[in-house]
Amino acid sequence: MSTGLNLDGLDASILGPACAAGLIVLSTHVLLGRRVLARNIIFIDLAIAQIAALGVIVAQYLHVGGHGVGVQLSATGAALAGAILLSFTDKRWPRIQEPIIGVLFVMAATGGIMLLANNPEGSEHLKEMLVGQILWVSYDQLLWPLLLSMALLVAIIWRLNNLTGAWFYTLFAVAITASVQLVGVYLVFASLIVPGLATIGMQGRAQLLWAYGIGIAGYVSGLALSAVFDLPSGPMVVWSLVACGLLA
Repeated sequence: MSTGLNLDGLDASILGPACAAGLIVLSTHVLLGRRVLARNIIFIDLAIAQIAALGVIVAQYLHVGGHGVGVQLSATGAALAGAILLSFTDKRWPRIQEPIIGVLFVMAATGGIMLLANNPEGSEHLKEMLVGQILWVSYDQLLWPLLLSMALLVAIIWRLNNLTGAWFYTLFAVAITASVQLVGVYLVFASLIVPGLATIGMQGRAQLLWAYGIGIAGYVSGLALSAVFDLPSGPMVVWSLVACGLLA
């Protein structure tokens, strides 16, 4: 077994689409992450991402194959149902919103495990939902997420000063649904939280520029390191995002 560096892994045809996928995710997640931190509901992204992943697993359980319309509808429907529920609990019991989010996350995660229990490829499906397969995306796969992210970005900027209640939860659910199938649950969480957390002491445009810069640096360096050292891309990007955040 070779222990040397795999410089052949620095292939633009592979890293290019992966970096583009990262930019698409960051375009909406940096802004939404700032809102999550401001509202102190840190784990909502994990909960909604896990609920969207459960929607994908349900579609697979019902033999809706591939990543077609049926899977997208199942994932989006699950995420929107979770968002509607959280919007209701936020109004009704705002003081215990964070524990409710935690309970939903655990239920979605364990629900997925139970649905995949008798699937011979269940562990692989679960791993794909958690860590993603960002290195294997193609430019063709990015067209729909790109168009959706552009529409979401317009809506987020339009409602930026009043991004609360149903608006916030709905936009959040749709954004998470698209990104979790590109990069996985863990990287969705890191993309939302790390850039905003690293720049929490800054204000205005400088904070936004630094947050996007940290996100881009984390994705590019993480993908390059994962290719060179032949390590899983999702976890490597998470660590690189945190490293770039600490350096910043």
